Amino acid sequence: MAPYFELIFGLPLPRRFTYRADDKGEAAVGKRALVPFGQREMTGFIVGQGTEKPDGLDEAAIKAIRRVVDTEPLFGSGEIELAQWIAGFYLCSEGEALSAMLPSGHRTKELPTFGVDEISRTKLDLSPEQDAAFQAVIAANREDAGKPCYLYGITGSGKTEVFLRAAEFFLDRGQGVIYLVPEIALSKQTAEDVKARFGQAACTLHSGLSGSEKLSYWQKIRAGEVRVVIGPRSAVFAPVVNLGLVIIDEEHDGSYKSGNTPRYHARQVAMKRATISKAVLVMGSATPSVESWRLMQEGAIRKLPLTRRLAGGAVPHISAVNLEGVDGCLSPLLRSEIAKTAAMRRQTILFLNRRGFAYFYHCHSCGYELRCKHCSVSLTYHKSSGKAVCHYCGYKTAIPDSCPQCGSLDAGFAGFGTELVEETVRRTFPDLRVARADADNIADIEHTLAFFKAGHIDILLGTQMVAKGLNFPGVRLVGVILADTALHLPDFRARERTFSLLVQVAGRAGRYFPDGKVLVQTFRPNDSAIASAVRLDVDGFFDAELAVRREQDFPPYSRLIRFVIRSRNLAKAEAAVNKLSSLIRRILPKTAELLGPAPCPIELHADNYRRQIILRAPIMDAIHAAAAKAFAVFNTDRDPKVYLEADVDPVSLL
Repeated sequence: MAPYFELIFGLPLPRRFTYRADDKGEAAVGKRALVPFGQREMTGFIVGQGTEKPDGLDEAAIKAIRRVVDTEPLFGSGEIELAQWIAGFYLCSEGEALSAMLPSGHRTKELPTFGVDEISRTKLDLSPEQDAAFQAVIAANREDAGKPCYLYGITGSGKTEVFLRAAEFFLDRGQGVIYLVPEIALSKQTAEDVKARFGQAACTLHSGLSGSEKLSYWQKIRAGEVRVVIGPRSAVFAPVVNLGLVIIDEEHDGSYKSGNTPRYHARQVAMKRATISKAVLVMGSATPSVESWRLMQEGAIRKLPLTRRLAGGAVPHISAVNLEGVDGCLSPLLRSEIAKTAAMRRQTILFLNRRGFAYFYHCHSCGYELRCKHCSVSLTYHKSSGKAVCHYCGYKTAIPDSCPQCGSLDAGFAGFGTELVEETVRRTFPDLRVARADADNIADIEHTLAFFKAGHIDILLGTQMVAKGLNFPGVRLVGVILADTALHLPDFRARERTFSLLVQVAGRAGRYFPDGKVLVQTFRPNDSAIASAVRLDVDGFFDAELAVRREQDFPPYSRLIRFVIRSRNLAKAEAAVNKLSSLIRRILPKTAELLGPAPCPIELHADNYRRQIILRAPIMDAIHAAAAKAFAVFNTDRDPKVYLEADVDPVSLL
């Protein structure tokens, strides 16, 4: 038995710690252990062992492991290797990386024993396009030396069936599959399709599971009892035995990027896992990310087009409605089409990516704006609670009767959110059944969507939840209440997000009938993102967007690393960001540039002042080494009241 073990912890500590074996001799690489750490006890991950005491350590100072948590190893050399790569690339500690990868339960829960041969053979016939895509995917690891494939197809063109058929092929060869979806609550149909096809050989990992349930599934996956894993971003870490295929559905979706340390992107991690395992990576979307589009154009990713809807539907008729001069949130044309759709006993989806009742309090006398006292953002009026709410930190306050600054009565909320739209729709169409699906009623989302699909709701109103991957046969009309909401954001991806969201939500109309209609209400009908979406001109949008990105030297024509300094003390934040900037300038190569330091677009968040520095270069190597060195040096003697966040390849600059 090895007398010494190396442990790491889910903390920003860039080193391993040595402990002596536990009294029972249960310690082993891959298990978690409870150990003394400073003045407290902590659970760490055992990642190494040895018979020799490390040089420079006093034997008397080496503490013993108190208790081993797991009876069987939770991770192996593959997970340790992946954690080391994540730590190195995303500028975090090895312990933070491994902690993000593993389930957090401390005991396993008894689950049914799964058989590996219970695969349903229910299949749909493939169209010629689908079959060509399927053949390309299963040949990818032989013919293209692991080149990723991309199913690029309009909504309803049958991407899921190609994914399932490819998964079945690799299962028949004795290999495992990871199937990533953006958000499991909004991808329930896909998850059900996978479970129906593969039965007990498949499982779903998602945030709704308890820690003990996740741990139980994790052990069954490691044991090879489960060979198909479906789930959101974190499912990319599932310890699938003999991994043969990784699927990323709706690859463009921003939820694949983690918002917490480590700020990994599931697409990049999937590429790394596919390389390590010599597995095939296949992605799919009707609106690829700009990065993936460029790689397809250059041939680094193999594009597999799907151009035809398979359920008898047709591409919907899409038109823009100029809101200039329109009173309220429903234009006359949209009201008319809602009534027409209802008369046909068909359904309507109304989309607005802004929840609440109204979002902007303004005094016409003195110009006062009601903003969050903890964040530099406007408060949103929620009529259901009678409060003004910050959607960033959750701060709530009463609605003022008059302007808090000058006392004027000529002040109040303007703009509209989903609550106001719901009230307007119910008042305009009192005989129709209306439901709302947004983050304010997330607990009822599955029930609401099931009712809508069954035809018990006439009008479904929602935020981006109703835009993603949902398949409702009865929908004829989609109305976009306001297409402009994201275009005003100070982020170079604003047009890309707007275009993608509009095309995705338009895809909910006319899935099974040739008379689908989409009305896009906007104050900016000539904006390139909106005009291209209305024409469903994906090629034209990407050509124009890439030209702008090239001129402005933004991704995919450059790589970025973003540092954010935050502190409750403004002076400390300013001093820290200037110190970091000075440090980076001394070591940054001439091929790279430093943007900033500057306040973040959302300068104050949860009482923390935020300052940012952005490093930019044509290739990652030109900035990564300098960023890693600066990150390490800064953290060695930083003020404990100052925090530094690193984001490699950020998807948002807010």
